[in-house]
Amino acid sequence: MKNYTVKRFESKYTSEWNAFISTAKNATFLFNRDFMEYHSDRFEDFSLLIYEEVKLVAVLPANRVGVTVFSHQGLTYGGLVLPLNSKLSNVIFIFKSILSFLNENAISSLNIKKIPSIYCETFSDEIDYLISIGKGITTMKHAVSVINLTSNFKVSKSRRECINRGKKLSLIIKEEDNLESFWNDILIPNLREKYNSKPVHSLEEIMVLKTNFPNNIKHFNVYHNDKLVCGTTLFITNHVVKPQYISGNEDNNLLGSIDYLYDFLINEVSKGKSYFDFGPSHENNGLNIVKNINFWKESFGANTLIQEFYEVETSNYHLLDTILI
Repeated sequence: MKNYTVKRFESKYTSEWNAFISTAKNATFLFNRDFMEYHSDRFEDFSLLIYEEVKLVAVLPANRVGVTVFSHQGLTYGGLVLPLNSKLSNVIFIFKSILSFLNENAISSLNIKKIPSIYCETFSDEIDYLISIGKGITTMKHAVSVINLTSNFKVSKSRRECINRGKKLSLIIKEEDNLESFWNDILIPNLREKYNSKPVHSLEEIMVLKTNFPNNIKHFNVYHNDKLVCGTTLFITNHVVKPQYISGNEDNNLLGSIDYLYDFLINEVSKGKSYFDFGPSHENNGLNIVKNINFWKESFGANTLIQEFYEVETSNYHLLDTILI
């Protein structure tokens, strides 16, 4: 068996980490340390680097809570990040090394929020198989609404009517570098009033991230008679466009502004991409679907993709020894 060494992430590994994820088969800019560090004060980092001799062959973006390690609570998705040329036989022992390392460091369980397949460069389901062999469980499933932009998706008549309303009212869409008006005048008040919550990112945080990742984070506002009426902040990866924030003022239904904006995002901003990810429409950790929101997404031509969440006991690392015969 090849010799694998597991190390906890330290700042001295930043360049090596970032170089690795830039060519991995199942990573996006969310795994870049310049992105992850924005919320380093909220999470106890427990990210791991796995070496075969001196060669970095895998990384695990992660944080720790007590005796549990998560990949990753502060990110939309996580998991074991691998190179394009990874082989299953090697991944078996890489994952065993991780579980063994965690077990030796008094971590009883590993929780993984799997990266959806649409974000990967190629097939990357090794972790699903290995967690099953390790007697892991599926703790949660999210139903994510996604448009396959390479298919002949159909937009409903009701959506077309709203989109055309925006056209008739001469709504103006502008890409913006400054998110202050949208954040303070629309997004924060709406989240506070409707959900008694606030954005995951503060205005200062999202502005720093947008500066660090100008090709991956873009923002668009919609104006009616020079008045800001809605906007969206996008996270853009190699194959996917995903609205991270979307919100409009009280005139949205009258103006059709959000529908008009989404039509622009899907047909113009997403050119050259394969998928448009609306995200989930759930509450109660995925146990309930908000019917009208899910219907609205499907009326744009979205279909359902499942994102899975796993938990495996680290003491089961020895079960991976039985796979290869």
